Amino acid sequence: MNSRRYGSKPTLALWMLVTVADVALLIAATGLLTVVLVLAVLAVVAGGVVVARTWNRPQPEPAKVVARRRA
Repeated sequence: MNSRRYGSKPTLALWMLVTVADVALLIAATGLLTVVLVLAVLAVVAGGVVVARTWNRPQPEPAKVVARRRA
């Protein structure tokens, strides 16, 4: 039986290399301009989601300042 645990570091490194190779093939097949355009659109959408979440969040009440006298 194989005693290596699932998710070991060599396995993860191999899948990361496969992912990088897939991205390189995708860029070669579709063109660099297309990939840059898709990444720009994804960045704008992610920014819109962040802005929408922060605008809908209720603002906390400002902290009250308590002045204390020294003894």
